[in-house]
Amino acid sequence: MTKHNRISSEPTLGNPSRRHLLTGSAVALAAGGLAGLSRTTFAGEVEPAAKAVAGKPLPAYVAWKDPASMIVHTSSTLETKRSAFGTSVITPAEQLYIRNNLPAPDASIIADRDAWEVRIEGVAKPSTLSLKQLKGIGLETTAMVLQCSGNGRGLFPTKASGTAWAVGAAGCVVWSGVPVRDLVAALGGVTDGMVYMTGSGGEKIPEGLDPKSVMVERSVPLKAMGDALLAWEMNGAPIPLAHGGPLRLIVPGYTGVNNIKYIKRLAFTLEQTDAAIQKTGYRLSPPGQKGDPSQPSVWEMAAKSWINSPAPEAGVVAAGQTLIKGVAFGGVNAVKGVEVSIDGGESWQAAKFVGPDLGRYAWRQFVLSVKLAPGSYTIASRVTDVLGNQQAERSVENTGGYNNASWRDHALKITVA
Repeated sequence: MTKHNRISSEPTLGNPSRRHLLTGSAVALAAGGLAGLSRTTFAGEVEPAAKAVAGKPLPAYVAWKDPASMIVHTSSTLETKRSAFGTSVITPAEQLYIRNNLPAPDASIIADRDAWEVRIEGVAKPSTLSLKQLKGIGLETTAMVLQCSGNGRGLFPTKASGTAWAVGAAGCVVWSGVPVRDLVAALGGVTDGMVYMTGSGGEKIPEGLDPKSVMVERSVPLKAMGDALLAWEMNGAPIPLAHGGPLRLIVPGYTGVNNIKYIKRLAFTLEQTDAAIQKTGYRLSPPGQKGDPSQPSVWEMAAKSWINSPAPEAGVVAAGQTLIKGVAFGGVNAVKGVEVSIDGGESWQAAKFVGPDLGRYAWRQFVLSVKLAPGSYTIASRVTDVLGNQQAERSVENTGGYNNASWRDHALKITVA
């Protein structure tokens, strides 16, 4: 895998907002995040579509984020504004979305990051290793798109239940940590016959609840181990508590829920976990139906792109030469090219990639210069990956509103004057 220089965008320990994160995050998330348990969206009991509240303040545990860049849906769901993505490839931590299924552990866990321990099972030599020990086994840096499974949910023609994300439940992030393949090799290899890699989060389970009903534990196909990391750095700084620090399982090409925060156990297993978040949650179930194990699990991301500028929220676009800008990624494959349409998909023009290519799992930013006369336009983009897979015109609607990669759903209507 290609390695890249680390890019720092995190608040420093000397920043008052950073200190606030370290001391107040767990309390604030416990107060606000537990509200999410009543929805239990991953268990199949879905909530009404959540709408962002204009001007709603940032929750205390992420007060260090840039309020001008964020849409606050709830205390556990914060979306990056389309206009905030910029043109510099990497999404700064201050602008990265938040989606939490459970409140974070107490902030004390990041007081001594190196002491955090993770149990490795399903290998020849099962072991419990500290973060400090992991740092001595190997190192790799990977840029990848981190995207909530429900990103684009609010754009489905039939509105799915859950937070009505548009495009901002995603970002391109640089992670550093030990490659899982190196860790497994150091422990004698995966036990014969194992089929899945299963990660378990370290969140505290509220008393009185069946752990399996709320715990964050996900299984992905064993092949995902190839480029997976146990990461301790994000964008060149220790991973913030709100984003899974001190240690997070990173599975490039897979949706966010599979990238386990506060990972305490990494197991290679014969079967998928029977936790509700896997067994019935994050399944591609037909609209109106609850999830079950016979339905596809939300794992790999599909090829996807969207336009960030010009956007309807910017108001009327001035006639004349206009730069259409956006982002594109291939999920588990690198991207080959992007096309842009200004007539709702009737015709397409090749766009140009701008900025560095940070590898197969990162997104590429694109631009197309067009001359627009006064009138109304429907602008859209579609990406093709290196294997020839093209972004779908339509995505399959489902109860959870997952995996919406439809270029038509992501098209924008703009007015030029």
